[in-house]
Amino acid sequence: MMPSFVRIAAVLATVLLAACDTLAPKPVPVEPPAPAPAKPVVPPAPAPVPEARPAPAYRAADWSALPGWRQDRPEQAWDAFMRSCTVLVRQPAWESTCTRAATLVNPDGATVRRFFEERLRPWQVLNADGSDTGLITGYYEPLLAGSRSPSTRYRFPVYGVPEDLLVIDLGDLHPDLKNLRLRGRLEGRRVVPYYDRAQIENGSAPMDRKVLLWVDDPVELFFLQIQGSGRVRLDTGELVAIGYGDQNGHPYRSIGRLLVDRGDLPLEQASMQGIKAWARRNPDRLQDLLNHNASYVFFRELPPGLPGPPGAMGVPLSARRSLAIDPRFVPLGAPVFLATTWPNTKQPLNRLLLAQDTGGAIRGAVRGDFFWGFGDDAPAQAGRMKQSGRMWVLLPAGYPLPDGSVRE
Repeated sequence: MMPSFVRIAAVLATVLLAACDTLAPKPVPVEPPAPAPAKPVVPPAPAPVPEARPAPAYRAADWSALPGWRQDRPEQAWDAFMRSCTVLVRQPAWESTCTRAATLVNPDGATVRRFFEERLRPWQVLNADGSDTGLITGYYEPLLAGSRSPSTRYRFPVYGVPEDLLVIDLGDLHPDLKNLRLRGRLEGRRVVPYYDRAQIENGSAPMDRKVLLWVDDPVELFFLQIQGSGRVRLDTGELVAIGYGDQNGHPYRSIGRLLVDRGDLPLEQASMQGIKAWARRNPDRLQDLLNHNASYVFFRELPPGLPGPPGAMGVPLSARRSLAIDPRFVPLGAPVFLATTWPNTKQPLNRLLLAQDTGGAIRGAVRGDFFWGFGDDAPAQAGRMKQSGRMWVLLPAGYPLPDGSVRE
């Protein structure tokens, strides 16, 4: 018999399109629990064969196994690590490590490397099938042109969080559902799915009072939502930073994959740059393409002077030293050593990063999204990045490891 809390969660998940996320900026959908099996009406089947033991989640590694560890400059990741520690220090497993780190002032590379080698241990992250390789993509902080008032040029709204967006914290139903949320809205006394992208774009949703800014390009606005944060240069010259506020609860769907499946783009051109070029050639088909991704992100204006956009941890991200991960497999805030290649090349890109963000499309154990930051080079690098990579998470002694991890 299915436990009552699971049945409740299954009903809510079905009603709200099985859309949920972690308590963090970028949304992560969840699958509803499987329904209880029906009572058999045929003679009992033979006793089931025991399930195979799950593949290990982590595998212990030596520092020498990390490609390029000795060549990296870990001091460049120190500020990002200290930002993680503002959150991690509250966890017993991290308290002594982060307290010790706070005593080091402007450490050099040798000191930082020695600190990590003495205080932490590398664990290679493995997929469910036991493999150790996965997809590494990139994201960045885009720059858009906009205004605080609509005009013939600035006519595409950047929406804040709508007042009728209902967020249900499943952790209130049962501790096993901690950090999972469902989103919807009230229709009378019923909870129904929140408006999807097409409904928001065609005016079905009451969004008029929630416009933060107006921008001049719907494609750039779409990719702003994919990135989760960005900056808008207003017609007054003011530069405004905006960050993730919330999401409508619908799962992310790739428009690049749709273009490939329809034969509109070859796979090798299904990058951000390729999608933008297709949009310029097909303006009459653009809205239908964008509506394929029913997920919609709402923003908030950020205070000026932040060193980077806040990630899922709530701390500012660091260009080329922050990584978005799936928090079901890699703990938020932890250092991660990534071994991959530069976009569209075979040149090694091996460096220490901090797992400080999540993403709706970042699903799986060996799966990362490399934050390239802000600037002229960032969009090009992020848009082209679709590399193979391996990951090692660095953890203090005594950190609770996932079931099935291979310790030696």
